[in-house]
Amino acid sequence: MLKLIVRRLLQAIPLLLVLSFVTFFLIFHTPGDFLASLQFDPKISKEFLEAERARLGLDRPWYEVWARWVWGVVTEGNLGHSFNWKIPVSDLIGSRLLNTFILALSSTLFAWLLAVPLGIVAAVRQNRLPDRLASGVAFLGLSVPAVLLALLAVYFAAVTGAFPTGGMTSDLHHELPTTWERMKDILHHLVLPTIVLGVGGLAIYTRQMRSNLLETLKADYVRTALAKGVSRRTAILKHALRNALNPMITLFGFAFSDLLSGAFLVENVMAWPGLGRLTIEAYSQKDLFVVAATVQMGAVMLIIGNLIADILLAANDPRIRCE
Repeated sequence: MLKLIVRRLLQAIPLLLVLSFVTFFLIFHTPGDFLASLQFDPKISKEFLEAERARLGLDRPWYEVWARWVWGVVTEGNLGHSFNWKIPVSDLIGSRLLNTFILALSSTLFAWLLAVPLGIVAAVRQNRLPDRLASGVAFLGLSVPAVLLALLAVYFAAVTGAFPTGGMTSDLHHELPTTWERMKDILHHLVLPTIVLGVGGLAIYTRQMRSNLLETLKADYVRTALAKGVSRRTAILKHALRNALNPMITLFGFAFSDLLSGAFLVENVMAWPGLGRLTIEAYSQKDLFVVAATVQMGAVMLIIGNLIADILLAANDPRIRCE
């Protein structure tokens, strides 16, 4: 297991280098830069803009800026300085990354904790009412666009007042007397974004779990267990379920990237102060180092998601551990 983790981490290094290389190339080859909006202001001279470009390093070739940035990250852990927010990028990303991780984790738990039981019930009660209900939930989850679902959630919150319409905390969050009260405030704001972001995963996992278990229940070893007198409940939970979970665990790593992509949309519609919202704000301002760092952080979270999926897969299946 340790060799697997080390090998995957070493494989991630060239991937991150190539990703940062492509990011810098694309940003430098899109129209305009951080100072482009100022050139139309008659009060700002061209000499001042040229001096600012030189100070920010925007007058250098893109590959030189990329190489300097990578060297700073490797040798000093320095992600650069934000042009717009005037603070180190690491400080800017720190809290936003945690917020996105909280949202992604809660959405993943929401989808898995509902999808696995729904998929099991649908497979066991195939072509009956529970199966049709689970299929209906999956159909709705796949057919409703995430942006529409987010807008409906905001509308529901505004009309009913049961949930906040956006943000991660209330205005009086820091004045709450206890840690538990502050946690409840965050959880209250987390409910709707979690549901909106997790519905798509819930639909995919439910359908996948149902099809996996139906296929596994037809296997020879399950029929043999039933023929030996093992109860159907034991055959399903002890023999079939663990094998049916293997494709689900494999799917987790790929689904994690979709979850992060969806988080970009949900964070902007529902004003969640996370990495996705920061990335879009930074890109619209051409804040070079913030965009590069946020893209890298998203890639790191994807790599971690795939690594966790590999570890869970090995823990669930002894055959994979032996390999």
